Amino acid sequence: MESVVTLADLQKFYSGKKIFLTGHTGFKGTWLMAFLHKLGASVKGYALAPEESKPFHDLFKGLIPVESVFADIRDRQRVAAEILSFKPDIVFHLAAQPLVIRSYEIPSETFEVNVVGTANLLEGVSKLENKCAVVVVTTDKVYENKEQDILYKENDTLGGFDPYSASKACTELVVSSFRKSFFNPDKYAIHQKSLASARAGNVIGGGDWSKNRIIPDTATALINNAPVAVRNPAAVRPWQHVLEPLGGYLLLAARLYEQPGKYSRPFNFGPFPEDHLTVKELVDLAIQTWGGGTAQFSPVDNAHHEASLLKLDINDAIKVLEWSPKLQAAAAIRWTMEWYRKEADKKAAFTFEQIDNYLAQ
Repeated sequence: MESVVTLADLQKFYSGKKIFLTGHTGFKGTWLMAFLHKLGASVKGYALAPEESKPFHDLFKGLIPVESVFADIRDRQRVAAEILSFKPDIVFHLAAQPLVIRSYEIPSETFEVNVVGTANLLEGVSKLENKCAVVVVTTDKVYENKEQDILYKENDTLGGFDPYSASKACTELVVSSFRKSFFNPDKYAIHQKSLASARAGNVIGGGDWSKNRIIPDTATALINNAPVAVRNPAAVRPWQHVLEPLGGYLLLAARLYEQPGKYSRPFNFGPFPEDHLTVKELVDLAIQTWGGGTAQFSPVDNAHHEASLLKLDINDAIKVLEWSPKLQAAAAIRWTMEWYRKEADKKAAFTFEQIDNYLAQ
């Protein structure tokens, strides 16, 4: 397989492959489902039904022949049964409770879904008799954040202030344990399973309607001709278009399947250092792209701690995996806002168009 992510490279690998995708009804999961469809893969999804009032996932009903299982990742027996009946070549695990603010409201459930759910999935995979590569998606927030202007590397200390971040750090420990105990690369010839984790930065893109996320809040406000409420304007994040990490996940899984010894490890996926923007810079660019609108800077809500500074080091993804970002921050924001401006009946087609355009970069 060549080192550059192109549509031809990925189609050659994924065409006809059986992919078990958890969290396929969510924002990132729906994008990955659409991506895999373009690549000719056979997808079985496992997730809860969409929660949003206008779910992104529903745009693709009748357009993507995915086998959907609506069930809870905490149901250990059901997860294992669905994996064993499908016998996937690749597993992408995206099912999660993904919101920081919500994790303060449901802390125990956040740990159950993110930590125990991952263990359930990996236990199910361990019972497979066929060759299988697994990519568990966590987050950039798995690191013990020192709130300093540093780039976090894959071997830095794990941690987490809020329940969401802590649960994802725990998820990384679960992945590490399974990698050593059940999927040890040194014994690959026996078990034929490979396992990697993917730590992505703050992802933006069309189709996200989650509450308390700056881009969905911005798009909703602009659509309704209302001021954009900005909670933490000075906070710095590794913003990236959703297709950036997804391209990384797809490349990682393909390499992991073919060379398990080299790629069974964690990888950061984020922007180049110059594209770590403040929330204010992000919103200003979004409003500029939209062609009008105003921002309203609200007092910071101190009830729930959120990190004010977070940056990722992506050198390992660049050097080891041979992946690198294709879109600068301004382009990522432009692509995102263009999606939200599209008419409802054109959003699905535009999603496929953006996938093609991304791979043609």
